Amino acid sequence: MTADLFDGLDTPASAREPLAPGAMLLRGFARPDEVELLAAIEAITAQAPFRRMITPGGHQMSVAMTNCGPFGWVTDRSGYRYDAVDPESGQPWPAMSPLLRELAENAAREAGFPGFAPDACLINRYEPGAKMSLHQDRDERDVGAPIVSVSLGLPATFLFGGLKRTDKAQRHRLVHGDVVVWGGPARLAFHGVAPLADGEHALLGSRRINLTFRRAR
Repeated sequence: MTADLFDGLDTPASAREPLAPGAMLLRGFARPDEVELLAAIEAITAQAPFRRMITPGGHQMSVAMTNCGPFGWVTDRSGYRYDAVDPESGQPWPAMSPLLRELAENAAREAGFPGFAPDACLINRYEPGAKMSLHQDRDERDVGAPIVSVSLGLPATFLFGGLKRTDKAQRHRLVHGDVVVWGGPARLAFHGVAPLADGEHALLGSRRINLTFRRAR
């Protein structure tokens, strides 16, 4: 992706779907660079392979994950946190390529959050049956920056709720290339992913890859 790929190109209004104040779904926003994105992910996972982490409660996550950028999100028996080092290799996480960083910056700007500077990219791999329970992203030191979430591969049902766990969650079908951005009044909204349905994607087979960009520090 070149730095000016989306400069001067407005996403058509029909491709923008407001989810809530501060939350926007950008249909197909990442699609133009799907091949380059998948190549970048493959290079990252060659250095820091996917793994199914353990929650503080001792449960193994159904989603396999890894990270790139200055900080990576990890979970184990001691809790949730960001760390500059991959606990499995003892090495820094792979760098966040300009391709990934610019995608996140451009999507945030398109959704009304200019100046986003992500320093963490969580890469989640979903296989049929994998899910993400409703949760808030609140491990970041400053929650003033938005979250940018990119969907690749199999379609998924994205659950987007309110600021309380008991608030009813909307269900949104996300397909390959869709990007969701939320911040401002929606920054601490509960969200998750319903169990992934079986299927076959032309580029990713029976998998879904999700990139989640954050400002951790």
